[in-house]
Amino acid sequence: MNQMARRTALYDEHRKLGARIVEFGGFEMPVQYAGILKEHDAVRHRAGLFDLSHMGQFRLEGESVAQWADTLTINSVETMKPFQARYNIFCNELGGTHDDTIFYRLPEQRWLLVVNAANAEKMWVLLQNHPAGVRLKNQHGEGALIAIQGPQSVAMLQPHVDMDLASMRYYFCTEDEVEGIPALIARTGYTGEDGFEIFVDGAFASNIWEGLLRAHAREGLEPCGLGARDVLRLEAGMPLYGHELTEEITPVQAGQAWALKLSKPQFTGRDALAAQLERDDYARIVGIAMAGRAPAREGYPLFAGDRRVGEIRSGSFAPSVNGGRNIATALVERDVATVGTLLTVEIRGTRHEATVVAMPFYKRVKS
Repeated sequence: MNQMARRTALYDEHRKLGARIVEFGGFEMPVQYAGILKEHDAVRHRAGLFDLSHMGQFRLEGESVAQWADTLTINSVETMKPFQARYNIFCNELGGTHDDTIFYRLPEQRWLLVVNAANAEKMWVLLQNHPAGVRLKNQHGEGALIAIQGPQSVAMLQPHVDMDLASMRYYFCTEDEVEGIPALIARTGYTGEDGFEIFVDGAFASNIWEGLLRAHAREGLEPCGLGARDVLRLEAGMPLYGHELTEEITPVQAGQAWALKLSKPQFTGRDALAAQLERDDYARIVGIAMAGRAPAREGYPLFAGDRRVGEIRSGSFAPSVNGGRNIATALVERDVATVGTLLTVEIRGTRHEATVVAMPFYKRVKS
């Protein structure tokens, strides 16, 4: 373990629960507790509890925040309503991705911006070129973030808050208390299931974590690590920075053009992204389903006949897909990106059959 790696406010809780710890995004994080399959099952059928305190949290204040942020991001910030959350992407001038993020609009000209842990330093530097009247505070590693995800998340979290959770809309948030502790509660997540993310001062994170597990472990609430989170997000077709999005892979290539608001007059990367869309000649991210039991892993090459046409960006066994199947994402050339196209993946010198499939691989049935 890197001696320079940081620890979240919940590190001791993970140790007590016997988690296997790995370094991720500069922090010592739990990759699994009871096992990835068990934790995955909890989230898909009951609920799982995640420590996401390694994510970067930046507080932004001032009347100019939204107008300024709109010049840096592909999605609209200024049109957000109070207590609304919105997925957004910061790009470079060539359209490549600096980071994919979430903005939370709060009252009184306050905003919370959540960025990927590995990009926190890069994004903090990027934001320093701000206009007068914008105030920034970096809470990376200080503010804790606990997520409860799964079909039973409303029922499990409700006894610990005053507000009616069922009435909160998806991608909205509120300021309330959890276990009597002031928190920002958002109906957001990264698993493809219903759920909430709880932003709280790191000093009080253990109270919430322990309180939820103590009250609901018998109902099937499981602590979950990064391993299960990665399988869940992949099944749900959600990009992971460094895999489906990079400084070289644009939001258009990654299938995130739904968030691209070319109606905004100008923002970093706008012209490059508009030109890419118009040309429509770019390599793009697609879903891959393996025909057999061989797993596709990041970096494996894909072929159409003898022609190399791309590479795997993420891969995993997916328990929620057709009773269990090996799936992947891949960056492939345009002419082989059509659903149903047959390809092969080269794994240790042997070609294995695969098919381009639609994403997401899994979609929850809303009640």
